[in-house]
Amino acid sequence: MFKKISIITLCAVSAFAMHSAEVNINNSDIELSARIDMGQFNDGVEPNTIFLGAKYLNADEKHSDARSIDDYQEINFLMQRDVSSDFRLGLGFKLNHTKDFVSTPLGIEATYKLPIPSSVPFYLGGALYVAPEVLSYDKAEDFLEYRVTLEAEAIKNGFLVVGYRHMDTNYKRVDIEYNDSLYFGLKFLF
Repeated sequence: MFKKISIITLCAVSAFAMHSAEVNINNSDIELSARIDMGQFNDGVEPNTIFLGAKYLNADEKHSDARSIDDYQEINFLMQRDVSSDFRLGLGFKLNHTKDFVSTPLGIEATYKLPIPSSVPFYLGGALYVAPEVLSYDKAEDFLEYRVTLEAEAIKNGFLVVGYRHMDTNYKRVDIEYNDSLYFGLKFLF
């Protein structure tokens, strides 16, 4: 299953003019994500403001309090803008899924370019997504995800990423910390 998803993701990266593609790993989890910049395909949309994306997380029980854990998939929408030359803010929503769990969390994302005098720009990012009971379906009760990232633009449009993610997929009968882990990875802009 993982090999199929990896091949599909790599083909999608080459077939579409994706705005970003990202791979994050740690000792037992792998996360693949991609976002398409709608401004690159539609003249009526300003580039770098509206994104459609997808994410896949193959998580392990080592970073969860569940005895067995299913793969996580999501599709997402994000609208963002520059608040200042160094600060970017976005609002969005997702449709996420694991076995017996579906929710539509609403969220906020932010990125700040750190004022460090260096030839390598650093960016601090964060995201918070929440789905209360009214936006949780199937056997889901609620959903919470937050993450913090530090990105270094090592080459033009190529980033080294270090981050922390916390995801709670709470069911009607049991509360589950789906994933709580540190990760590192690569991010590419196209």
